Amino acid sequence: MSVLLDTTVGEIVIDLEVKKAPRSCENFVKLCKLKAYNNALIHTVQADFICEIGGPEDNTCAAHRLAKMKGKEAPAFIDDEIRPDLKHDRLGTVAMASTGPGENGMQFYITLRDEVSYLDGKHSIFGYVPEGDGDDVLRKINEVFVDEENHPYSPIRIKHTAVLDDPFQDPADWPAEEPPSPDEVIDEKLQTDLDDQEEEEIEERRANAQAQAQSIGLELMGDLPDAEARASDKELFVCQLNEVTEDEDLRTIFERFGPIKSCDVVRDFKTGESLQYAFIEFETKEACEMAYVKMQNVVIDDKRIKVDFSQSVSKQWKEIRQKQREELRRAARGEKPRRHDDDRRERKDRDGGRYRDRRGIGDYRRHERRRSRSREGARDSPRHYERSRHDREREVAYGRDHQGGFHSRRRSDERSRSRERERRHR
Repeated sequence: MSVLLDTTVGEIVIDLEVKKAPRSCENFVKLCKLKAYNNALIHTVQADFICEIGGPEDNTCAAHRLAKMKGKEAPAFIDDEIRPDLKHDRLGTVAMASTGPGENGMQFYITLRDEVSYLDGKHSIFGYVPEGDGDDVLRKINEVFVDEENHPYSPIRIKHTAVLDDPFQDPADWPAEEPPSPDEVIDEKLQTDLDDQEEEEIEERRANAQAQAQSIGLELMGDLPDAEARASDKELFVCQLNEVTEDEDLRTIFERFGPIKSCDVVRDFKTGESLQYAFIEFETKEACEMAYVKMQNVVIDDKRIKVDFSQSVSKQWKEIRQKQREELRRAARGEKPRRHDDDRRERKDRDGGRYRDRRGIGDYRRHERRRSRSREGARDSPRHYERSRHDREREVAYGRDHQGGFHSRRRSDERSRSRERERRHR
């Protein structure tokens, strides 16, 4: 026993569990025959969880609606039918979306993935979507864009329902004629937005969305440094060059449109031969646009060139790779990763902060320079470098308060070595 739901994104067939959940199945079938689900919204879509259908405004059961048509009263809800052998173990499980125990009316949901065991024992399952009869439509619903409250931006509706087989007998007060089908609803908000836009604008938005999706895909594959990366609007791509055309030749020709930042003819990295195309980057956008207009199909070195705006982001790749290599070198040396303000801090140090903190060491270095000039060539020797580095380390270890004593000991050692040399010469 099955029911067909014809939605705006495709058809869904629901096989009902008539023997295990008879009250829920009968309620659902009678609501379909009363056209209660025609034009009903799939009003909530929670990705990889469930989609909810029908009833936020009038979530009452079929018996209540039928009694209301006859001017009678009847309970608004039906009782739960929770069975341990009916589980949310596959895509397309259909169950009543009850607002509380025993409050099952019109609203139901369909699971959008396998194994939603969290809902087991809480709601009345009454059917399943068979594989191949709507699971592809459920995947489309699962991928729609929703707002913060999980309402789809583009409304999805059930256009009409069809009961393929009804095993339940109609009540005695069932209407003799089939209820009329309501007129198809055209979502005003969506239709108004489309009417206000020109066809070209709609096409442009669609193209931009497609380009954005492709950019994200290229970023995931590693072909783009960033999905938001954009080529420079000041750079031209020039192709069909003659093999003999050099960088300086192109720079001389294109410089008449404005200052050029770089001009590079791309060459084979093994042979060094020209690959007959180049990139020319101007300092201003206006100069780049003027060169594009004026240099199209111009003959250079007996070859008619083609000019276009560059779409290359290789320079951005070079910057990223350079930063990555620098970080690897710093990590290999055991240094901390660079922070975003390291360059500013280093400039501040060069402006005087670092050297002001080392005035004592600076005095020692001046003393070392005066002493080393007395020996020709000794300053450049490895031995001198090693001794002076060792002395500096000792000075830092002693601290600024011990510098005077340290220099006194050095002068005493030098006098002792001088006396020893004089004794040997005698």
